[in-house]
Amino acid sequence: MNLQNQIDLTNVPQHIAIIMDGNGRWAKKQGQERLYGHSFGVDSVRAALTACKNIGVKYTTMYAFSTENWSRPQDEVEGLMNLLVYTIANEVNELNAQNVKLLSIGNTIGLPEDCQNELYNAIESTKNNTGIHLVIALNYSSRWEITEAVKELAEQVKNGSLNLSDLTPELISQTLSTRNIPDPELLIRTSGEHRLSNFLLWQAAYSEFHFTSVLWPDFREDDLYKAVLDYQSRERRFGMVSEQL
Repeated sequence: MNLQNQIDLTNVPQHIAIIMDGNGRWAKKQGQERLYGHSFGVDSVRAALTACKNIGVKYTTMYAFSTENWSRPQDEVEGLMNLLVYTIANEVNELNAQNVKLLSIGNTIGLPEDCQNELYNAIESTKNNTGIHLVIALNYSSRWEITEAVKELAEQVKNGSLNLSDLTPELISQTLSTRNIPDPELLIRTSGEHRLSNFLLWQAAYSEFHFTSVLWPDFREDDLYKAVLDYQSRERRFGMVSEQL
């Protein structure tokens, strides 16, 4: 059964966000260290990106490293940082070949310098690409992002460049790190967990959620197609009733 052919291409999410979970558990099942799972998760990123491209998704945001992940064992964190540097450096040519534009959200200045440099170089190298936008959330948390936006807006009110009455949800959205990215219509989380883990809390206000028990290193194109078919089976009302749509 070809799942891709079942998708209604006129009703594809413009933006899909993904919480890539289950790398450690996958590695444990293989009798390996947690980092082994993270390294295999790179193939799943490629698969998800390919599936998104195949059906016309314009943005995909992947939760790669949260601010809370710094509390993990030091050897795992160091291994993850090294893997990020290696992966970013080695994927640039392929991103350009596939016309993928790389973006990032999060407190990237808190990352190791070599990771920052590789990320900056990759973003610069792909900035003129016109295909799907791959947004990597690195050292990201939604509470951090919202707090930074509140500080910025409060400073503008304080110095008189912004009136309190001018504060709107739209203005807050334009102050977040996702200001030039549409909100995700679909948010996928792998590994059977059912929580957002501090990811895109503001932006996901009207997202459809799809939870799958598939561990991230096992995630492939058909898993993304299943999520999109699940999304297309739902009626999105945005506070209205069916008769108003």
